[in-house]
Amino acid sequence: MRAVLCKAFGPPERLVVEEVPPLQPGAGEVVVRVKAAGVNFPDSLIIQNKYQIKAALPFSPGGEFAGVIREVGEGVTRFSAGQSVIGFTGWGAFAEEIAVGQDRLVPMPDGMPYDIAGSFLMTYGTCYHALSDRARLAPGETVLVLGAAGGIGIAAVEIAKALGARVIAGASSAEKLRTCLAHGADEAIEYQSEDLRVRLKALTGGRGVDVVVDPVGGRFSEPALRSVGWRGRFLVVGFAGGEIPKIALNLPLLKGCSIVGVFWGDFLRREPANSQRDLQTLVALYRAGRIKPLVSRHYPLEAAGDALQALMSRNVQGKVVIVP
Repeated sequence: MRAVLCKAFGPPERLVVEEVPPLQPGAGEVVVRVKAAGVNFPDSLIIQNKYQIKAALPFSPGGEFAGVIREVGEGVTRFSAGQSVIGFTGWGAFAEEIAVGQDRLVPMPDGMPYDIAGSFLMTYGTCYHALSDRARLAPGETVLVLGAAGGIGIAAVEIAKALGARVIAGASSAEKLRTCLAHGADEAIEYQSEDLRVRLKALTGGRGVDVVVDPVGGRFSEPALRSVGWRGRFLVVGFAGGEIPKIALNLPLLKGCSIVGVFWGDFLRREPANSQRDLQTLVALYRAGRIKPLVSRHYPLEAAGDALQALMSRNVQGKVVIVP
C-alpha cells in the first residue's frame, strides 16, 4: 500500500510517498480504500507540528476522506465490507487505505461523488455548527464571510443562505468574488483594494453586520469586528492567514457583541448526538440542491505537497482533494 508520509516535521516539500505494510483492522476498526481525501488547513499545521493535536512521526496527513470498506474488525456492527463511507480522523487519509474506528465513520449518501464526499464533512460541518449552533443565526440577519472563496468560506456562504441570511463575501480578488457570488453571496467586497469598514457601513446602512465568519485571522479581523452591530457575533474559526490577531476587549464591551470560538473537531467528540443531527441536516440540504460543494482541483498522492502548498499560499477556491 502506498501512503504520503511525514517523516520529519516541516514544510510540504518534505513529504514523501512510500510503500507501507498492508493495514489490518483492530477491534472496532475498519480498513477503508480511500477514493478521495479532502485537503484542509489543519493538515498544513500538523505536518509542521503547529496544530493543537500532535501526531507521532512518521504519519500520513489527511483528516477527512471518502472510500469503500475493504475489511471490518472484531466487534464492528455498524458497517460492512463493500459499503461506501465518509470518515473524519486527525490524520492518515493521504494514503491508498486507512484503518479507522467505526465511530469516526458515517454512511456516504447515495449519489454523492467521492470527491465531494471526501471534502464535505470538515468544512460544511464546521460552518453549520458555527452558524446554527454557535451564532444562532436567524433568518434575515446579515453575515460577513472573510476568505469567502476558500473551503470554509464557500461552505459558510452557502449555509448562511440556506439559513435565510443576507451574505456579504469578502475575498482578495475579483476572480474569487465571482466564485462567491456564483455560490449565493448577495454582496462582495474585494478587501485588498477596498476599505472593508467603509463598504460594510454602506452596505448595512451604518447598522453593521450581525455575524462575522473569520477563518483567516490577520489584519482584517479587527476591522471586521469593528463592523459588527449591536449584539453581533464574531465567529473565530481559524487563522489561515498565519497571524493570530490581538483584539482589544473594549470592542465587544462597547458593541454588546460576542467573540465566539468554533472548534468542530471537539464538538464531534464531546457532542456526538448533536453532530450526527447536523450531518443529517447537511445531507438533506445537499440532496435538495441548497448547498453545492466546490471541488476545484484533484491531486495524486505524489502531488500532496503541491496541494498543501497551494492551500497555504491561498491559491485554492473551494476545496482540493487527493485522489490515490
